[in-house]
Amino acid sequence: PDYTAGTISRGPRTPAEEILCGLFAEVLGLTDVGAEDNFFDLGGHSLLATRLIARIRTTFGVELGVRSLFEAPTVAGLAQQVGGAGAARTALVPAQRPETIPLSFAQARLWFLHRLEGPSPTYNMPVTLRLTGHVDIPALEMALADVVARHESLRTVFPEVDGVPQQRVLPVREARPQLTVTPVDASELDAALATAVRHTFDLETDIPLWAQLLRISAEEHALVLVVHHIASDGWSLRPLLGDVSTAYRERCAGREPGWAELPVQYADYTLWQRDLLGDVEDPHSEIAAQVEYWKQTLAGLPDRISLPTDRPYPPTASYEGDTISFAWPADLHTRLEDLARQSGASLFMVIHAALAALLSRMGGGEDIAVGSPIAGRTDQALDDLVGFFVNTLVLRTDTSGDPTFRQLLNHVRERSLDAYAHQDVPFEHLVETLNPVRSLAHQPLIQVMLAWQNADHADLEFHGLVTDVLPIDTGTARMDLLFSMVEARASHGVSGVVEFRSDIFDRSTVASLVDRL
Repeated sequence: PDYTAGTISRGPRTPAEEILCGLFAEVLGLTDVGAEDNFFDLGGHSLLATRLIARIRTTFGVELGVRSLFEAPTVAGLAQQVGGAGAARTALVPAQRPETIPLSFAQARLWFLHRLEGPSPTYNMPVTLRLTGHVDIPALEMALADVVARHESLRTVFPEVDGVPQQRVLPVREARPQLTVTPVDASELDAALATAVRHTFDLETDIPLWAQLLRISAEEHALVLVVHHIASDGWSLRPLLGDVSTAYRERCAGREPGWAELPVQYADYTLWQRDLLGDVEDPHSEIAAQVEYWKQTLAGLPDRISLPTDRPYPPTASYEGDTISFAWPADLHTRLEDLARQSGASLFMVIHAALAALLSRMGGGEDIAVGSPIAGRTDQALDDLVGFFVNTLVLRTDTSGDPTFRQLLNHVRERSLDAYAHQDVPFEHLVETLNPVRSLAHQPLIQVMLAWQNADHADLEFHGLVTDVLPIDTGTARMDLLFSMVEARASHGVSGVVEFRSDIFDRSTVASLVDRL
């Protein structure tokens, strides 16, 4: 017998271990977890780690950081951490709303960019679905109205009053979305989709959801949903599409959807966020302490990375963009996972270290800052809510001293875990506080982003319809380079897309970067 090939995990021995076994299983989607099982060996990653920490906060009433899970990834080890943890921070609950509801920190920057640039598709989040079968158009229109009624963020406009923007949640009767039905020939579908996803919103007057149904034939349609980023993020697509499909099924049966009431709405989150972080002028506030960490961590950061562009930066970025798709095979995926496991790191950290090494070798210098979106849903009440919660972390990597890759990975791991512990400072506030040299030619602090897409996908079960997601591109780029990657669980591989600015990069140059990565 090979007794070293693996361990047989024991059952829980204490009430804390028993509860944690259940929480591990819930978050990981498993039926059973033992006390010695490793969270990351069972398929855990940074996003699921954040969800687990939120569950622990709610269940035990204690405050743990994501670092605790990386350092003690088993149920037994984490149970000891829980026993010595401090009291949990204030939970998110429905708030007493003031007459004027401010924007969240994240919304404020998008509102400012909207006022600066005017309506544009740069921050559109489109979803396009091919619907095969008979579409009940009145039922679909009612379903969209149901979802807008359920999620206040989808019926919020952003008027400016005395120079200050505010959230105004429209009554349900004033926010019914219109479903435009447009006949289109099959040969014209791609062009029609490309036009539809570039729909522009006036954030002061338009609700941030727009829908169009392209009718190819009696049994073939394409549904286009466009949501402005000020009201949604990547995680939101699961509850959004899930709720649309649920409401459509119920409306086809002549019923209203009987879903449970959401625990909170986006306005509640906004008020909670500001109360939780406190006043930046108060040196004892949470936001002041976290801002101080970022001031020290990002001191002396270069204005931008020297990327191998094909053309000089124009005076003003056009934000016109293009994309390149790629896929890595199962064998490479397995070896990357093995390296992550051996290093006590996540797969994202391995890819981040590789990207930092690549940019450094390509002339980017030895001080590489890469942006990373983080879900920002640190409270369990936000799991099923449509809204803009995602934050951007600035992950700074020092590649000097000719480190080995494992040394570089260890550096990236430590910086990432520290960043997770200070993730509440909104990127927009960080830019305002650090006040880097501003330029209309590129984004402040970061010009390259790495997004690890591991949010759950919605179950698309539209009543009586065969549903497929149609790939679509808005033809825009928010960053110089944005690497978006996802694990293909079924085939065990990694697939990705690079979004790049076409005003500074040729397609062939970006393709060579992907090959080198």
